[in-house]
Amino acid sequence: MHITLETPDQPDVIALIAELDAYQDSLYPPENRYALNLAALTQPNVLFAVARNAEHQAIACGAIVLNTEYGELKRMYVSPACRGQGVARQLLGLLESTAIKAGVTLLTLETGPFQPEALAFYAACGYEPRGPFGTYPEDPMSVFLQKQLRPTA
Repeated sequence: MHITLETPDQPDVIALIAELDAYQDSLYPPENRYALNLAALTQPNVLFAVARNAEHQAIACGAIVLNTEYGELKRMYVSPACRGQGVARQLLGLLESTAIKAGVTLLTLETGPFQPEALAFYAACGYEPRGPFGTYPEDPMSVFLQKQLRPTA
């Protein structure tokens, strides 16, 4: 497996994001989804990472939107066939270390209550509950988390 920062506007990555959208569409109504579209993911303040398998196929992705006060984790997804192999942890590790290099000290995210595996994963990675941030409303279909990032020696 190989994980690097890439652009999201590649056919296999677009297909992976479409998988993620279909999955989230099955869980939450449109008014409770706060996903970034492809145009937003290509902005200069977005770090976008892709994990690829030995055949160079995109199997996972994730992004961090850099804001002045914090970074926001978005579009984190691992293809179902590749789950349970540590892909998400490695992908998140790259995103967090890249965010630290960009000066980010607080990483935030919004996810949903119907994704217990994601909630358990983020908790295991040190993310803690918090209230809404940025322009997010208080929403029973949202779970807000954060993690303080510390540079490694």
